[in-house]
Amino acid sequence: MHISARLAADYPVLDIFWTTCLIFLWILWFMLLFRVFGDLFRDDSLSGWAKAGWAVFVLVLPFLGVFVYLIARGTGMGRRELKAAQEREAEFRSYVREAAGTPSAPSTPSTTDELARIAELHTTGKLTDEEYQRAKARILG
Repeated sequence: MHISARLAADYPVLDIFWTTCLIFLWILWFMLLFRVFGDLFRDDSLSGWAKAGWAVFVLVLPFLGVFVYLIARGTGMGRRELKAAQEREAEFRSYVREAAGTPSAPSTPSTTDELARIAELHTTGKLTDEEYQRAKARILG
């Protein structure tokens, strides 16, 4: 009994190209499928039954289900993704501000803060008595 080994020489270049294309399309299909499922379950505007219906439709008839989903809800996918990215960015900025110890929004200093600041400038000699009195009157009046 003779078992022939399939060597690389027995696999033509065009077959390698075709196999590579099929693998690429297969990976692309799964990426699209995961993207549809991710968008489906991230969307808060759909009820649980609607999500279940879309999931069954996409699982039972995958090609048709994904293409119908893209046609029916494709425009909203970009908006939902943009909204989610903006929310993540805002959360990140809030975390950075909190970690750095800076206030989240520039606030106007209170009257007490202003008075304390000019009092410190006066005690260090950077403001004269006359400048201090004018600044204090401006803050209080």
